[in-house]
Amino acid sequence: MSTAYIENTAGRGAAKYARKRAARGKSGASHHPSNRRPGWVTYVILAAVFVVSVFPLYAAAMYGSSSTTEIARSVGTLPTWLPTLTLLENFGQVFAAEQFSIWVAFGNSLLVAVSVSASTVFFATLAGFTFSKLRFRGRQVLYFAVIGTMVIPAQIGTIPMFVMMNEFGWIDSLLALTVPGLIGAFGVFWMTQYLKEALPFELIEAARVDGASMFRIFWSIALPAARPGAATLALFTFIGSWNSFFWPSVVMRSQLTMPLVVPQLRGAFTSDTGLVMAGVFLVAVPLLLVLVVAGKQLVAGVMEGAVKG
Repeated sequence: MSTAYIENTAGRGAAKYARKRAARGKSGASHHPSNRRPGWVTYVILAAVFVVSVFPLYAAAMYGSSSTTEIARSVGTLPTWLPTLTLLENFGQVFAAEQFSIWVAFGNSLLVAVSVSASTVFFATLAGFTFSKLRFRGRQVLYFAVIGTMVIPAQIGTIPMFVMMNEFGWIDSLLALTVPGLIGAFGVFWMTQYLKEALPFELIEAARVDGASMFRIFWSIALPAARPGAATLALFTFIGSWNSFFWPSVVMRSQLTMPLVVPQLRGAFTSDTGLVMAGVFLVAVPLLLVLVVAGKQLVAGVMEGAVKG
């Protein structure tokens, strides 16, 4: 449409605006918002967020690189700003500790975190598919009842849960850490919201016409469609299970997980702060490796869920 025609029909202002739009279109795709580079303000904010996020782990490494005397002298500041050989010595003491085996604790944490993550993804996706795509009586009431459990603090159910674990004979067993976390309300909410937009009703109807059972539809259609959201949920669940401290400290006795290793590094009467901080750093290292490997999947799943929502 020519600018002359626009001027005759809509006025000079509309024609002027049309010419500007045409000039922007000719200048290339650089004017598209998706192709614009962030400004320096964005980089400054991101750098500040990065520093604030990484500083606690950096501080743990610096404290682990120092002796108790050096830490006591450095009031209000870090005892050192660069890693020293003391950090490696403290790592060696953690691995050689007599009161526990860090490899056993690592295996326990890995087994629990992987089991809980896999179970949460499967059951949360199954529940999300049911709540988002199936119609049955009481669906909304049941869904809001599940979501309502998110507002109840976990500490309220500690005593009843401990009594149940004791009755089952699961005290000091990894089952006490795995079974209560097989499914959670957050996972159900996450996958329900994701599948509302990610899975069209037309695919379900076509599969039902072809004679597929409901579970076959879930396994062959819903589960692949939910893969980005499920991967993000698995990563969140893995991190939460790995970092869990309160519940394992209640039910575990002789068997330890990685977070429970840190209190074991404290002596009966004195505490080597550098050794404890070295243990804290070792507990966090596996999570850093997981985030490095699965970081892109995490961002992709979150962003795709945000766009679909």
